[in-house]
Amino acid sequence: MDDTIRPQRALNDFWRQPASSDGVKMAAWGGYPLLEPLLEPVYAMDHETMSIVVSSLTIATQLALSHVIRGRLSDLIQNELLKGCLLELVAAAEMCGTCYELIIVADNYGVYAYAVYLWLMTIWWGQSWGTATACPYSLLEEYVEVGSDAVSVVLKIIAQVIGGLMSFRWVKYIWMMELAATHVGRGVDDCSADLQVPVIAGFLIECVLTCACRLVSRALGEIEPKFASAIDSFFATSMVVLAFNYSGGYFNPVLATGLKWSCRGHTNAEHIIVYWAGSILGAMMSIRLWNLAVVKNTMVGPFKPKEE
Repeated sequence: MDDTIRPQRALNDFWRQPASSDGVKMAAWGGYPLLEPLLEPVYAMDHETMSIVVSSLTIATQLALSHVIRGRLSDLIQNELLKGCLLELVAAAEMCGTCYELIIVADNYGVYAYAVYLWLMTIWWGQSWGTATACPYSLLEEYVEVGSDAVSVVLKIIAQVIGGLMSFRWVKYIWMMELAATHVGRGVDDCSADLQVPVIAGFLIECVLTCACRLVSRALGEIEPKFASAIDSFFATSMVVLAFNYSGGYFNPVLATGLKWSCRGHTNAEHIIVYWAGSILGAMMSIRLWNLAVVKNTMVGPFKPKEE
């Protein structure tokens, strides 16, 4: 194990021990009695409370650092293509890094706790990412609809994949420090696939629900209601919960690849069929459906003010 991790793990093991006397508490506080009022609430936390606090801080720290990095890149880099690729890389790394921690939340606190975190995070991403998407089919939609540069699209997708795959490098070190009981053993375990249904069923789930999410996003963009971002995030999160026990509900090829590439339970070819072909086809279907007057009128018409 890395030498930088051993001291932290030893300290964590000490903190997990119950306090049997004031002397033990004093040792835990490093012999500084002035720290007692500050550290008493932390010391009194049970493992479950401490674990959710650590997970929350792990997620929040990654969100904050990524936001700062994004701002610096936007200020320093003048080349638009390079800037766009780096912003996509950072967004994808942030998305996958934080969603690794969401796996911890889901495994220990249930899918509804996971959903609350995901809903809040998607709202934040909508405000923080700017032009970045961390999603290949968003770039492909732009290419199909407005004719964006093909080379730019390919390079940005490559950057997204790199960002998603590299995220586990720091997540692994965070988990191996075992800052919470729920992190113990997670940095070395082999991963298992979330696909719990046949490949064709998983493909259809990712395809149809991605299409639904994209149609709702387009409709909200047309209607422009108050709190559109929160509504869009709520619908997408609901679809994730709906698919959670079947395909995992990724609806994003980069997210699925960053978290589940080469995991036990499906081959890489099956992964590509379900999570890449499924969601990209769903996004392309949403373009065709949105251009049908009957679909657009059905989704948007009831919310548009009637013309006199």
